[in-house]
Amino acid sequence: MIVEIECLPDPPGNAGNRYAHVEAAIAVIERSGLAYSVGALGTTFEGPPDRVWSLLRAVHEACLASGATSLVSLIKVAQAADGGPTMGDLTAKYRHA
Repeated sequence: MIVEIECLPDPPGNAGNRYAHVEAAIAVIERSGLAYSVGALGTTFEGPPDRVWSLLRAVHEACLASGATSLVSLIKVAQAADGGPTMGDLTAKYRHA
């Protein structure tokens, strides 16, 4: 399963770190051990469905736990019965060395 999540916390950060709440969400993904890629407008990660679904919730909640007063998270979910492609399969030819 591949997902992309874009967290839109209000505010996105605090006086000391403009994007603190977004960075808290990314830290949860980093600690998960799943393959991920941070993009300018969202973070993509992949893994077994049970881990992915629970991680989506943890990422969303991390923004609130870090001090955001409100939050909207946008997600895209791709899953195939046969396992489907990986992030690498979908993006390899566009990666530059």
